[in-house]
Amino acid sequence: MTATAADGRDAAARAEAVLAELAALGSEEARAGMARYGIETGDAFGVSISQLRPVAKGLGRDHDLALALWATGNHEARLLASMVDDPASVTAEQMDAWAAAFDSWDVCDQVTSNLFDKTPHAWDKVQEWSAAPDEWVKRAAFATAAALAVQDKQAADGPFLDILELCRREAGDDRNFVKKAVNWALRNIGKRNPRLHAAAIATAEAILAEAEERAAASRKDPAARSGRWVARDALRELRSEKTLERVRRGG
Repeated sequence: MTATAADGRDAAARAEAVLAELAALGSEEARAGMARYGIETGDAFGVSISQLRPVAKGLGRDHDLALALWATGNHEARLLASMVDDPASVTAEQMDAWAAAFDSWDVCDQVTSNLFDKTPHAWDKVQEWSAAPDEWVKRAAFATAAALAVQDKQAADGPFLDILELCRREAGDDRNFVKKAVNWALRNIGKRNPRLHAAAIATAEAILAEAEERAAASRKDPAARSGRWVARDALRELRSEKTLERVRRGG
């Protein structure tokens, strides 16, 4: 047996032990609550994020274990995988495979903010996935962008200006989980600093203007409804006194 195969078997065995621990933490009440929030619970124990984080801390960074946990298909195991994986070990191919398997907004958002935004491939994947036909993959693009806007403190403004253009381009996608992520990225970018705040407001205004033009042509245009919501909601927060004060303080 090769070392790689042995490592894989060891990781699979450890993942099974972790699954047993997660099963013991779960509850039917929590599982029912997850379902009420639109979370896929077909293979879920009912374990909260606050319960998972101490488990992840105890496991530490472990790329092989993360892959094995993800392979189980269990909801909480996949959330935990995003917490223990090593961003430096994550490949672009792994990101594509995991994004294609997203089936709940919480898995998408946890994976993108716990892991994907910290990988060397994050910025490229935002660009690539932003035009994806799949709703979850497209949400992953903008959820990753929203996470980068908060967590990548050293990033220059230029890449975020590029993402604002993606927000403008995709604001008319009326699928619920896409438009909410577009709005999320737009708002988070606008709260980074004064330059990006001004650019985000200009982007939201452009989205609203385009939506109004579409609405004038057809009142039933779903892209017009989506664009209006994305823009108006973003402008409400970006123009609020709370956000203005935050931007003045430096994000």
